[in-house]
Amino acid sequence: MNLNATFIIQTIVFLILAWFTMKFVWPPLMQAIDDRAKKIADGLASADRAKLELNEAHKRVDAELAQSRNDNQVRLAEAEKQAAMVMADARKDAETEKARILAEAKTEADQEVQRARDALRDQVAALAVQGAEQILKKEIDPARHAALLNELKAQL
Repeated sequence: MNLNATFIIQTIVFLILAWFTMKFVWPPLMQAIDDRAKKIADGLASADRAKLELNEAHKRVDAELAQSRNDNQVRLAEAEKQAAMVMADARKDAETEKARILAEAKTEADQEVQRARDALRDQVAALAVQGAEQILKKEIDPARHAALLNELKAQL
């Protein structure tokens, strides 16, 4: 065999193999590579979108948390204000009750003092009558001298 003929045959076989590879093998390989590259690009784009959405979600969550904290502080302030109002009302009611009880006690004490004075007047009048009886050595008619006794009571 001739070296040139071998070289020419190998070149023809190589060209047929290259044509066959470019016609039937290369397009599916390039299609698979392009599809894979597109999937990778889509995945990266999805990851970027997911990152952005996650950041936005974090911002929304932070805003909601801040709003919740503010709402809770407002509610707490309102509750404290309401508690202070309830305490003030209770204090006011207690003061009113205290004043009422003191007024009743004062009225009752005044009545008791008046009763004691009346009883003392009666006793003093009785003692005066007894003293007068002993001085005069005779009995005084209570019906006749009732006006004198009442006048004596009023003076005492």
